[in-house]
Amino acid sequence: MRFERVRLSNFKCYDDADLRLDRGVTVIHGLNGSGKSSLLEACFFALYGSKGLDNNLGDVVTIGADDTEVELWFAHGGKSYHVERRVRATGDQPTTAKCVLEAPDATVEGARDVRAYVQELLRMDAEAFVNCAYVRQGEVNKLINASPSQRQDMLDSLLQLGKLEDYRERASDARVGVGRVRDDKRGALSQLDEQIETKEDKELHARLNDLRTEHEEVSGEIDRFDEQREKAVETRDRAVEILESYEEKREELAALESDVEDLREQISETERDREELADEIGERRETRTARREELGSLLPETDLDGDAEDPPNAEAVDQRLDALGDREDELREELNDVTSAVTEYSTTAENLRETADDLDAQAEDKREQADDLESDVAETREALADRREKIDELGERIETLEAEFDDAPVEFGAADSFREEVADELSEVRETVAGLESDVENQRETIEEAEALLDAGKCPECGQDVDGSPHVETIDDDRERLAELEAELESAHERQSDLEDRLDSAEELAEIESEVQECRTNRSNVEQLVEQREATVEEKVEQAERLREEADEHESEAADKREAAGEHEDEADESRERVGEINGELATIREDRERLERVEDLLDAIADATDAIERLRERRDHLEETNDERRERLVEKRERRSNLQEEFDEGRIEQAREQRETASDYVEKADAKLESLRERRDELQSAIGGVENEIEELETLRERREALAERVEWLDSLYEETEQLQRMYGDLRAELRQRNVESLQAMLNEIFDLVYQNDSYARIELSGDYELTVYQKDGEPLDPEQLSGGERALFNLSLRCAIYRLLAEGIEGAAPMPPLILDEPTVFLDSGHVSQLVELVEAMREYGVEQILVVSHDEELVGAADDLVRVEKDSTTNRSTVVREEPEDRLLEVVGADD
Repeated sequence: MRFERVRLSNFKCYDDADLRLDRGVTVIHGLNGSGKSSLLEACFFALYGSKGLDNNLGDVVTIGADDTEVELWFAHGGKSYHVERRVRATGDQPTTAKCVLEAPDATVEGARDVRAYVQELLRMDAEAFVNCAYVRQGEVNKLINASPSQRQDMLDSLLQLGKLEDYRERASDARVGVGRVRDDKRGALSQLDEQIETKEDKELHARLNDLRTEHEEVSGEIDRFDEQREKAVETRDRAVEILESYEEKREELAALESDVEDLREQISETERDREELADEIGERRETRTARREELGSLLPETDLDGDAEDPPNAEAVDQRLDALGDREDELREELNDVTSAVTEYSTTAENLRETADDLDAQAEDKREQADDLESDVAETREALADRREKIDELGERIETLEAEFDDAPVEFGAADSFREEVADELSEVRETVAGLESDVENQRETIEEAEALLDAGKCPECGQDVDGSPHVETIDDDRERLAELEAELESAHERQSDLEDRLDSAEELAEIESEVQECRTNRSNVEQLVEQREATVEEKVEQAERLREEADEHESEAADKREAAGEHEDEADESRERVGEINGELATIREDRERLERVEDLLDAIADATDAIERLRERRDHLEETNDERRERLVEKRERRSNLQEEFDEGRIEQAREQRETASDYVEKADAKLESLRERRDELQSAIGGVENEIEELETLRERREALAERVEWLDSLYEETEQLQRMYGDLRAELRQRNVESLQAMLNEIFDLVYQNDSYARIELSGDYELTVYQKDGEPLDPEQLSGGERALFNLSLRCAIYRLLAEGIEGAAPMPPLILDEPTVFLDSGHVSQLVELVEAMREYGVEQILVVSHDEELVGAADDLVRVEKDSTTNRSTVVREEPEDRLLEVVGADD
């Protein structure tokens, strides 16, 4: 596996960064705190998301930003992949807004799915990645400080031996489960045996034969009773038919009696109705006579021809009404026109008066506006005098401020450039101070460690006894170097203090320049305002004169409007007189119309009365015909009643009643007996079914027992197989662990011998329980924690590299290993051990590690790199940037600095 490119947006201290990574050794260098480690954390976060972070998800978002975005391009197994993650921090909790991995064969979306895909692709989760390939800052001693059991868990997980333990535990769980199921099945088999024995003791087949015999006897008796009952039912039904026939005739006779009585009543009632109709005909005739008399008295008041005996026809009345209607329409149309004229004249007069009032008001407003303008002109002229005084004051202030530059180190106008130059120089001095402070601290730690070894009688360089050692005098060189560094640091502090004072002075000069510019701008603005106000004064004077002229014109026009309004009011009065004449003529027409409508109503009432009399006569004649028909039906029903009375035979009726009672009693008794027999037959049938079911259950139990016995036998065999499988996984894990321990020990000794070339130590031993022991040349064993700080750090780096190499060679390229990442590996190393670390990195490259990424500011590591990446942080914005360098250019810088 190889990282190819990483792009950041608002990630921790980076606004935007885009870095390409190549094969070989890449060293990322820069000052402490510049953000070097954040580049590697971004790659790790791109692969594993929140699982690759030590802190909250929101900590990756740049302070002040709403979201962050990380993209990583990497190659794995000869194929290219691209993963993109975006975190949004606008709500209460930071959330993953986007997570997409583009693979050659699929596109995976979602944080969990992407992480699962990466884990399957690399065959390791985030923790395994850290333990194997990612030596993070401050964790260089993680493996050596771990207990043997913790170290065993780490290595077993990396070598995937933990899966064998999972398989062994699964086999154990399966064995326990099989045993539990086998015991359950044995218990069920015992229960089946008891159930089968209980059913066999009941002699079910003999009992079934007895029940079937009794069932046949009861069924035969039921058939005999059914036959006798049917005969009794036939006798009862014949008697019932005779009685029902006589009952129908009795009901018909009663109905005839009722019909005869109803007909008599209907005839009497109809005769009474005929008498009432005769009375109503008389009333209608009296009403018609009264209407004719009223018509005779009303006709002379109209223009119609005729009298009460010979009235006018309806057509003549309609013609007269139509004539009156036409005249009324003409008058109403003229009335509408005259009324509209009155409204129009009145409205026009009112509008003219309102217009005149409005013109007077406008004239008054314009005079008021002219007065206001003249007042504004006076006030403006006073303000202009004040503005001119302000212009003079600003000129004096500008001259005073410019005089501040007479004794300044720069001319007026160059203060900003001067301030930037001082700030840049101060930033460089501060970086120098930070580097010197780091060097002083490292040098002090080296001297303290050397002094501790000297106190113990050991050489600080090689760890041998001090007596006769050629390296004892190096501690004095280190102390001289420390004194030089402290002197340089003190000088740098003084230079820094002087530059800070110069920066304060430069900022004051820049503020003076800014104030001068502001004063000049204000003076220019005031001068322009004075010019504008002077022009405005003249315009207001002319405008006041125009307003007074327009006021005079409005007053003259208002007088003309009032004169025209009086003329329109006179015309409105003439139209009102014509309205009164038209209303009088309409009242006369309305009276004539009402008399004619009454004549029309009387003619209609006379005609209606004549029609009603004719209808009543027809109805009275119809009632007479109806009564004649009823009298004929009454004679027929009386004859039918006499015939039915002659057909009744009381003796035959009594005989039919006796036969019905006798047959009904027998049927009732037979039904009771049959019910009892049927209940017994049903009981026998149910008992037969129950015995048959028990026989079937017995057969089923025997079949289940046979199948269950075979199942128990199979479970016994399966239990033995799971025991064997459990033992096999345990033995296999122990064997593979021993093989890996032997391989890891050989690789560890090979790497440690290569990078730690001295005569102090003979070999390193790794036990089967993952305990580490270092043997000196004299055979004395040492715990790794007894080594010096630098030796212990180098020992741990060798162990991590050996583990990486074991994994890479063990999987034979099936899952290419991730890049080997070393984050600040020189924290605990002195200058001599750094050289050995360089040899370790070179050895890992020779072993075939395709890509090695190192974060360090050590110059020796920088010089050994194939590619260099420099990280710089802006002290003003506190934001970092990434720059790729050519190793040759960086080497020239180092040589130049040494000269």
